[in-house]
Amino acid sequence: MGVYIEPPAHVLGVQRRREDYIWRTQPEGVRSGHGDTDLVLYSLRKFLRLAIKGNPTVMLPLFAPEGSLIVVTPLGEELRSLRSSLMSQQAVKRFLGYMHSQHKRMLGESTRNVPKRPELVEKYGWDVKYGSHALRLAYQGFEIASTGSLSLPLPVHQRERVLAVKRGEVPRLDVSLEIADREAAVHKLLDEGETPLPETADFDRVTTWAIDAQRRHWGWSGSPTA
Repeated sequence: MGVYIEPPAHVLGVQRRREDYIWRTQPEGVRSGHGDTDLVLYSLRKFLRLAIKGNPTVMLPLFAPEGSLIVVTPLGEELRSLRSSLMSQQAVKRFLGYMHSQHKRMLGESTRNVPKRPELVEKYGWDVKYGSHALRLAYQGFEIASTGSLSLPLPVHQRERVLAVKRGEVPRLDVSLEIADREAAVHKLLDEGETPLPETADFDRVTTWAIDAQRRHWGWSGSPTA
């Protein structure tokens, strides 16, 4: 995953432009395998919108450890330092929404836009990959709600638990109960005001920085609010 700044014409012009770039080793619709590449680049504006909404995947570059970063420009460092302004209670609620979707698919209660993995269902009786995704999101959602931050990679004990689920070593009911427990804990933090997160993202700070970052990248001078 990467983030780029669009040229001025894409931002200020009248023609609508795509705000992302996607490249895959496999054709669209074909599942990726070992050694395949799934590359997604987001424009800065789209990336910020998705991060503010609490998109779990988009949050990863903001909290990834230094050793996992391939290219980091000075503006990229500034973007990563902005992460606390992007986190909010609203983002956590959206985050839980993604987790809930994975949970429903794990239970077979949702089939909309669901990749078919019949080999997993045949082997384990249910799609353990959805289970591992849902449990990971449950752990991460609780950490964000309780600390305002995100540890990457997962803490060792959580990582081992998620991998055990992915290997089909944990019964589906146990996984579902653990997910529900973490979800309830997050709601308790939010409902009782025990989270360090603000209600909404700091839109003013994010907007001011985004305008200034694009101006500097384009070589434009002047006040970022002009």
